[in-house]
Amino acid sequence: MDLGLQGKKAIVAGASRGIGKAIAIDLAREGVDMAIVSRSQADLDKTAQEIRDETGRTILPMSLDVTQRDQVDRVVAEAASQLGGLHILVNSASLPGGSPTATGPIDTVVDEDLISDFNVKYVGALRMSRAAIPFLKAQGWGRIINISGGNARNAGNLSGGARNVSMVHMTKTLSVQLGRFGITCNCIHPGITRTERTPGMLAARAEKLGITPEELEKQDFAPDAPRGNAICRMVDAMEIAYVTTFLASDRAWAISGEVITANGGVGTSVYY
Repeated sequence: MDLGLQGKKAIVAGASRGIGKAIAIDLAREGVDMAIVSRSQADLDKTAQEIRDETGRTILPMSLDVTQRDQVDRVVAEAASQLGGLHILVNSASLPGGSPTATGPIDTVVDEDLISDFNVKYVGALRMSRAAIPFLKAQGWGRIINISGGNARNAGNLSGGARNVSMVHMTKTLSVQLGRFGITCNCIHPGITRTERTPGMLAARAEKLGITPEELEKQDFAPDAPRGNAICRMVDAMEIAYVTTFLASDRAWAISGEVITANGGVGTSVYY
C-alpha cells in the first residue's frame, strides 16, 4: 500500500530511544525526512546516524527541552526551515509511567514532580503543537499524533493516568480546531511495550523470582494475568510505530480526534 508519505517532512519528539525512535525509523522507511528531538544530543546523534544508514533519509538531530517555550518555538522553526516545510508532528516526549514520586497513593505524591510530569508530557505536547501548527497550515496538509498511554483508562497511577487523559482532551480539541485546514490529530494509547529498556528490567525481575526472563514474560502476558493481553505477548515498539505511520499517512483522512489503544488487547472492558 502506498501511504503517500514519500518526501513528507516531520518532527518526532522523544525520538532518541524507545517508542519515539521506532516511530522515526518507520516514518523514514516510508520516505519521510525529519528532525528528531529530545534532551540528549549524544543519543540523538547516534539514533540519527542509525536511521540515515538504513534509509538514506535526511535526519536532523536537534536537542530540545519541551518545557521551555522559547526553545520549542526556535527549534520547530529551524527544523521546518532546514527540511523545507513540515507535514507531521509526533509528540512522544515523556518519562514512561511518570515520576515514581507522582504515581502512588495521594498522600505520597510530591507536588513538584506531578507538575513536572504534566509540564513535559501534556504542556510539552501543547507547546510543540502550537509551534508546528503555522507550518502545517502552510502546507494545507498536516498530521499531529500524540503518544499517550493506557493508564488513562486505569485508576491508580495519579500522574500517568491524569496526564494521559489530558492528552486525549487536547487531541480532540485540536482535531476540531484544525480539520478545516487539512490537519488531522489523533492519539495512541500504548500499553506495556518492548523497548531498549525491557531486557534489563525483565532480567532484574526474573532474577529475584528465580526464573528466566522468558518464563517471566510468558507469565506476565497470559490472558488472565494482571498484566496480560489477548495476544499473550508484549507489544513491540515498532508495532506502535506501524500504527503511527498509518495515522500519519494519506490513507488516514477519515480518522481524526480519535484514540487508538495499541496494547495487544488488554482487559475485557467495552469502549463504544
